[in-house]
Amino acid sequence: MGKKSKIFVAGHRGLVGSAIVRALQKRGFANLVLKTHAELDLTNQDAVADFFAQEKPEYVFLSAAKVGGIMANKTFPADFIYNNLAIQTNVIHNAHIHKVKKLLFLGSSCIYPKLCPQPIKEEYLLTSALEPSNKAYAVAKIAGIIMCQSYNEQYGTNFISLMPTNLYGPHDNFDLENSHVMPGMIRKFHEAKLGDKPSVTLWGTGSAMREFLHIDDLAEASLFLMENYNDSSIINVGTGEDVTIKELAEKIKKVVGYNGEIVWDKTMPDGTPRKLLDVSKLHALGWKHSVQLGEGISSTYNWFKENYK
Repeated sequence: MGKKSKIFVAGHRGLVGSAIVRALQKRGFANLVLKTHAELDLTNQDAVADFFAQEKPEYVFLSAAKVGGIMANKTFPADFIYNNLAIQTNVIHNAHIHKVKKLLFLGSSCIYPKLCPQPIKEEYLLTSALEPSNKAYAVAKIAGIIMCQSYNEQYGTNFISLMPTNLYGPHDNFDLENSHVMPGMIRKFHEAKLGDKPSVTLWGTGSAMREFLHIDDLAEASLFLMENYNDSSIINVGTGEDVTIKELAEKIKKVVGYNGEIVWDKTMPDGTPRKLLDVSKLHALGWKHSVQLGEGISSTYNWFKENYK
């Protein structure tokens, strides 16, 4: 990508998209095409076709998606499969039609089979059953990956697919009804501290293990791979390190400064027992994460406090 290349970041207001925009601007990429949902509904086929015909972006970061935690996925499966299929189908197809030089698509570690061997290698995708609670989201994202691969095969496009681990950082969703685990915990502990509550109740047993990547690291990896990776095969993006949900809760509790008790509601699901990515392929290319978990939680909590309203 040249500094004057026209770059479309789809979903630039979200967790991933906003971080990619920050990373691009930091490196001097100034010709960015950014559209809000009100300006461009990516689920609208005609609107997306008109946008690509008019703007003709050279590079596309497809970070727009409908995402959420366990409860959101269980409650709104139709929304998750429809919106994600529509967004990625429209953007990927029009990237081909209008000869985009390269497109980066984002999958997710949660679309690997539920009971994958650990750590998860890229070749484990589609080898066994998915986690039931987010099956609709997973099927949509898998379709996006296969769509990128199919267009590469049939049309010679250069569409790459990344598989990020659990993400966190500024601009995350802290809504208690549909957030992911870390932002949900940050808000719960913060409100319990403000309300001087004696305890905080968290879902599950705390035994499930998760890997967490700061969103600024994902953005840096995305730029690195956009410039250094040209293969149809998916590539994992993570830290290669994980913690139990209980350990995560204790870390967040300490950062927030909450002194009450943690109560585990064992009637609620843990989700997949473990999701640790094998990132040897990414490391071999020369990229590794730089934000450590404790540092990342602290900076995320500070951002949350400043933007709490």
